[in-house]
Amino acid sequence: MSGGRLLRGLTHNRSVTAPDATDPRLRGRTYAIPFEGVWHAALGLAGRRRGWRVLESDDLEGRIRAEAQTLLRFVDDVVIEVRLDADAQTRLDMTSASRVGKGDLGKNARRIGKFLRALDRELAKQARAARGSRRRAAREA
Repeated sequence: MSGGRLLRGLTHNRSVTAPDATDPRLRGRTYAIPFEGVWHAALGLAGRRRGWRVLESDDLEGRIRAEAQTLLRFVDDVVIEVRLDADAQTRLDMTSASRVGKGDLGKNARRIGKFLRALDRELAKQARAARGSRRRAAREA
């Protein structure tokens, strides 16, 4: 952990994604995938994460609210926002915030990074499956 990350981990208890974030884990994602595909993948993944509990999901607002429990039984708040950007690409951003304490030792940034990597893998797996289905259908036609 670099000096800047260490200081941030001791003094901040909230992490938020942004397209220009200096920490690569916090850059959010822009996908050339329809909103519905990203929404369902994110909602399904949030519901399967160990220690997470989805509290609310609203596809019209594009917001998923969840709680994430740490090993020490602290509860953190997670918000996932899915929307279309100005180029009609699907944009996903997240916030993860500890309810207690002044520092999170980098836990919120790690949580966001792990979720986004898992979402990337899930969407890539779905894309491979869809390509395989189209190939099979083309061969059968």
